[in-house]
Amino acid sequence: MTDVMSDIEAGEAAVDAPDAVDDGLVAELVARAQAGGVKLTGEGGLLAELTRKVLESALEGELTDHLGRRMSPRCP
Repeated sequence: MTDVMSDIEAGEAAVDAPDAVDDGLVAELVARAQAGGVKLTGEGGLLAELTRKVLESALEGELTDHLGRRMSPRCP
């Protein structure tokens, strides 16, 4: 999220959200989840895990941008 904002501020074209999602990758993730017996929705499902990972990544990017460095696992 921070990268997109800095691209906009730099005058570069931002990627539209629909273009940022690879349909083939989504299909592969769904197929792998179904083959592994993972639910697509609900607690512990694919959607919940993807949402968690995307949010964690975005928050990490925001912290890195704010602090000017990546967080170390040893940071309190």
